[in-house]
Amino acid sequence: MSCSSNRLENKTALITGSARGIGKAFAAAYVREGATVCIADINLQAAQRAAEEISSDESAGKAIAVHLDVSRQESIDVAVSDTIEKLGHIDILINNAALFTAAPIIDIQRKDYEDVFAVNFAGSLFTLQAVAKHMIARGEGGKIINMASQAGRRGEALVAVYCATKAAIVSLTQSAGLDLIQYGINVNAISPGVVDGEHWEGVDGFFARLENLQPGEKKAQVGKSVPYGRMGVAEDLTGMAVFLASSESDYVVAQTYNVDGGNWMS
Repeated sequence: MSCSSNRLENKTALITGSARGIGKAFAAAYVREGATVCIADINLQAAQRAAEEISSDESAGKAIAVHLDVSRQESIDVAVSDTIEKLGHIDILINNAALFTAAPIIDIQRKDYEDVFAVNFAGSLFTLQAVAKHMIARGEGGKIINMASQAGRRGEALVAVYCATKAAIVSLTQSAGLDLIQYGINVNAISPGVVDGEHWEGVDGFFARLENLQPGEKKAQVGKSVPYGRMGVAEDLTGMAVFLASSESDYVVAQTYNVDGGNWMS
């Protein structure tokens, strides 16, 4: 998808975990729509390569890169400060950085729990907080988009920790949305289904071990189970990401939108 209508012209965005995959697709879509985007990622070199690639076409906007480890408060504070210094302000935040883990309930390790919650939930909460403070001080509102998941809509036997983090994101979106709209800050979320990409190699590997499957077998199973007829791709999510960042969503508050090919209805 390469069409553009400059719906985000003169806007600035910070997108976490955006050196690849879904986050990178969001960044590219925002640049096409006229925004200046900060690609914030724990892998700074990959973020710099992504920024160069996204900025190299004839899009209306451009991309820069900063280092960000969302599991560390100091890193969040520095990344937000650096983004403001480089871009002048932040109009849009997407909390996209995430980790995945899977295990039967009786095999869950405390370190896995702590690591995944530190990135998926605490990372989103405290990045949201840091950016919201800036938006409130600036006094011109803003748009914050959290990445939930269909895994946060229901339990899955082998994915308890990851599911719990994404359910917490849905709840955080509701609470933060109700709190921050008084400042003109819209907080909403996107709930993808199964999205193909580099991360699915790791996900497929978890299930291959836990369910005694052949490599690629779980991926094929979940793709066939989607009512639309296939797994999603990152570009399937960009339309919702642009909408929630644009003025068209000004009256949308504390919602989580399913973009999952019909996997979940709510």
